[in-house]
Amino acid sequence: MPRRLAALFFAASTLLLAQTTRTTDLAAGKLLVASRELPDPNFAETVILLIHHDEDSVMGLVINRRTKVSISRVFQELKDAKGRSDRVYAGGPVERSVALALLRSRAEPEDAEHVFGDVFMISSKALLEKTMEAGTKSSLFHVYLGYSGWTARQLETEVRVGAWYIFPGDAAMVFDADPESLWSRLIRKTEERIAGLKRSSSR
Repeated sequence: MPRRLAALFFAASTLLLAQTTRTTDLAAGKLLVASRELPDPNFAETVILLIHHDEDSVMGLVINRRTKVSISRVFQELKDAKGRSDRVYAGGPVERSVALALLRSRAEPEDAEHVFGDVFMISSKALLEKTMEAGTKSSLFHVYLGYSGWTARQLETEVRVGAWYIFPGDAAMVFDADPESLWSRLIRKTEERIAGLKRSSSR
């Protein structure tokens, strides 16, 4: 196969495998992308990283709703938060007073929960303070207020009726520099895949 044709074939295959709607693919580390038809305003046009998934419950963080509130304003009592202009994210409608964080790190931080690859979740105040004390850059460290939660059966039902598309975990997406456009980019990729499958089936 010519090199250029092989590259095009690889790109097409990657696109086709980019997302699924199989409930068996739900797991910690996967990304949920809301369909255009999802009616719940809490999740309209959201991209969610699943950070916990078992047979009973599922927990995730909305990664594309960056607020206008800075970390320094949220954590005024923390010395090392002062001067941090990076903004916190609205992680979901559940317990919005609770702060969680995602950290990208080659080494596993003590007391952090591994999500996937080099991405870890911080849920303790001590580790949150330590991470800010280290001066961790905003490109590797995001803070979320609140989280998203379902029962496992509830989320599976929503996926079956077409509310969500499932993407593989991708740290670059989790820490994307332009989170506001992340959903539109991913939903466009999904629609391109669906259109491609329809063209193939009509031949």
